[in-house]
Order: sequence, then structure tokens, then C-alpha cells
Amino acid sequence: MESLKQSAEKFTESITNYAETYYKLTVLKAADKATGIASASLSAVVVLLLGIFVLFFLGFALALWLGDLLNSPAAGHLIVAIIFLVIIVTVVILRKKIVFPYIRNTIIRKMYE
Repeated sequence: MESLKQSAEKFTESITNYAETYYKLTVLKAADKATGIASASLSAVVVLLLGIFVLFFLGFALALWLGDLLNSPAAGHLIVAIIFLVIIVTVVILRKKIVFPYIRNTIIRKMYE
């Protein structure tokens, strides 16, 4: 009877250890995924901000260059503004077909890595 009681205690202790280890493993996996998503998001924000600055300065340089070609700085800036307006309208029109699915798929891919 005593050996059965000891076996039951060992079994209970083993199950408790297994449950604790499984819980710790689950927490570590969740933390790993969260840090992966956070680092990818931070990287995307940095790249986005740098991209905005690059586009701003390229647009400004293009406007100045076109203004020199046309002998009218206002016309150069107007042409560049129209180019950016066309790009914005295109992105808004295609956001449900291209932009949102791309962002959604990227987030899901990061979650399952």
C-alpha cells in the first residue's frame, strides 16, 4: 500500500512539473512571437519614415529641376504635386485589393514564424 502511495505522489509531482514546464514554454513562445512582431513593426515604421523623407526630398528636387526647365518654379511644383496626387489616388483605389491584403499577410506570416 505504501509503494502505491509513493508512486501516486511521484506521478502527481511529475504531472505538476510537466504542467509548469508546458506553461513556461507557452509563455516563452508567446514572448518570442510578440518580440518578433514588435521588432518587425518598429523596423517597418523606421523604413516608412525614411522613405517619406526620401520621397519628400526627391519630389522637391524634381520640382526644382522641372521649374528650371520650364522657367517657372510654380509650374514645376504643380507638376510634382499632380504626380503625387495620382500616386495617392492610385493607392487609395487599390488599397482593398493590394495594400490591405499585403499588410494582413505580412502580419500573419510574422505570427506563424
